[in-house]
Amino acid sequence: MNMKKNHISRRNFLRGASAVAVASVLPGSMKAASVDEVKASEASTAERKGPKRGVSFYSYSAEFGFEKNLEDCFEDVHDMGAHGIEILANAHIANYPYPTEEWINNWWALCRKYDIEPVEYGHWLDCRLYQDRLLNVDEAVEFLSRDLHLAHRLGFKFLRTKMTVKDGDLAPIDNWQDIIIKALPLAERLGLVMLPEIHTPSSLTEGFINDYVDFIKKTGTKNFGLNIDFSVFRTTRGRETPGQTAHYSKPEDIIPLLPYIYCCHAKLFHMSDDFKETEIPYEEVLKIMIDHNWNGYLLSEYEGSDKYDQGYEVGQTLRKQHIMMKRILGD
Repeated sequence: MNMKKNHISRRNFLRGASAVAVASVLPGSMKAASVDEVKASEASTAERKGPKRGVSFYSYSAEFGFEKNLEDCFEDVHDMGAHGIEILANAHIANYPYPTEEWINNWWALCRKYDIEPVEYGHWLDCRLYQDRLLNVDEAVEFLSRDLHLAHRLGFKFLRTKMTVKDGDLAPIDNWQDIIIKALPLAERLGLVMLPEIHTPSSLTEGFINDYVDFIKKTGTKNFGLNIDFSVFRTTRGRETPGQTAHYSKPEDIIPLLPYIYCCHAKLFHMSDDFKETEIPYEEVLKIMIDHNWNGYLLSEYEGSDKYDQGYEVGQTLRKQHIMMKRILGD
């Protein structure tokens, strides 16, 4: 019997052994999983200070909708002892941006069943919606407000808000400050934080990152910050997208940005059999974050070259990474 079949058998066994828990995600009992109940169950994890472990469902992009459904992803995260998740709204929310009440109730039932905290809601401002022009401020704010409301409804605290125009270019659209300023009152009212993501080919010393920090200082807002993708620390070379040159950062480059970072994409490319990420200096980066009392989620995001190989299960690689992170964090 191959690995895939063993994995499925194990999942079915666990589901059969927890028949009572399964009832919590059936339509007749979904209402029991309220927002308040789930938030109460999350409290002990969320209140623990220091870096916490989670997973971005983007990691399962080669499997989602094929070998894995939404509950399978929840189960996998729970099985590796992690608690936080990131979703991509347009990929993981059925009928996005208008999910049914049944889907939303099922979402909360899954959070309760697997002791999961919704951490980051990944979404885009589709600035190129129209062929002949970019979105104007009011149009962009309308789309952004829609996602803010939906993220809040699903219990998320942060939004990975992408405002870029060109593929591979992380610099935001020219009028990003006008858009964010107009959206800040709603974000504040809902208790949400919008986070542009910083990853390769950019480095942590790019000029537009300074613009983000200056904006935060100027406005004094607590509802806008940064998501750092650990690909910026990659130590290997020669793997950039054709036509691009990546500028890699040193672990210490993150220190001045830590007050503005709310969660990170804990990128991984290759985990060795002795539980080490071979292309990112995790030991150095995480120890800096611990020493500077950084408090937030590390959301695993797998980008290995074998991700789309037939029969490959990313969950096994994620488990190796979480063993590594538990060791470094003393979790």
